[in-house]
Amino acid sequence: MQWIFLVAGLALSGCYYDNVTDLYPNGCNVIDVSYSRNLVPILDANCLSCHNDLSQQGGVVLEEYEDVLRYVENGELLGSIKHEDGFEPMPLTGGKLTNCQIKKFEAWIDAGAFDN
Repeated sequence: MQWIFLVAGLALSGCYYDNVTDLYPNGCNVIDVSYSRNLVPILDANCLSCHNDLSQQGGVVLEEYEDVLRYVENGELLGSIKHEDGFEPMPLTGGKLTNCQIKKFEAWIDAGAFDN
């Protein structure tokens, strides 16, 4: 009889993280993140006013996929948008990107940082 409670307890505890609210707080869906669909709008709104072909502030350009990929590969993109020690926090003139926006960059990078 005790084994029934043990099995039931294990089965119920295994489902805790199957809750959408826990997996995606505040509606942040990071499944199937696309560079063009999800990240380009974030870059357009928060980065390109300073990091475009004309202004190139800090010598950084983020207009094209190849430009962004360079900073993904050397770790500067995530380090800067996460405001990690040793990196220039970006965006410089605005507040930090939202946690959801940062998670989208992380998910895209973890999936291979494809030009999709």
